[in-house]
Order: sequence, then structure tokens, then C-alpha cells
Amino acid sequence: MHTGSCLCGRVQYEYDGEIDEISLCHCSQCRKAQGTAFAAVAPVRAERLNFTQGQQCLKAFRATPDKERVFCAECGSPLYSARDDLPEIKRLRLGTLDTPVVASKQYHAFVASKACWFEIKDDLPQHRGLPL
Repeated sequence: MHTGSCLCGRVQYEYDGEIDEISLCHCSQCRKAQGTAFAAVAPVRAERLNFTQGQQCLKAFRATPDKERVFCAECGSPLYSARDDLPEIKRLRLGTLDTPVVASKQYHAFVASKACWFEIKDDLPQHRGLPL
């Protein structure tokens, strides 16, 4: 069981499942939404992600018509994104986890549009877009 929360603590969640994949997404939308060089996200099963507190603080924004980004309306912490064509999956923002996670599959995505001021210095696989 994983637990997590937003910066102000108003929103809290539990995820009853394994997190075995971490994507470090360098696309321009993730950079803008996170305010940093990349977003650390993991695909999780929507039915296993349970918000235990603060559901009334959840706010969604759509930068594109088919994807919502959900965050705490009080403190602005990004919590997850969800695509309309994949309702069973949410992409959890791993910076909100309060429990440790070790994933067997880790990679960089959308490195073709990464920030010019950030240099990737690890040995994780790099993909120009989404991995196939």
C-alpha cells in the first residue's frame, strides 16, 4: 500500500498496488505543469487509487482536450493526469508519494523536447517520445 498527499496536506490518497514503472517525462507540457525539467510519473490502476481526504480540493485543468491534469486547488500540487482514451490508468505524480517506491522499469520520455539547460547524466533508457 502506498500513501501520498499534496503539499498542504488537504488532499491525501492511498494506492493499493505495485508501482513498477517510472517515466521521467521531459515534454514541454509536463515541464510547465511541474515547473521543473521533467515530471516523474507512474501509470497506476485508476480503481486502486483512492482519495481518502480532500476530494473537494481536487481541480482539473485541460491543456489539451483529451487529457486532464489534476491538482490541489489550495496549494497547487500536481497529483495525477488522466487521458480520456485510457480511463483505467492514471499517471501519478511521484513527488506526492509519502512512501518509498522502487521500480524495475525506469526511463526518460520525450527527450527530443527536453529543457536545453538540463543534461541527463544517468544510464536510464532515453526515448524521443513515448517508449514503444
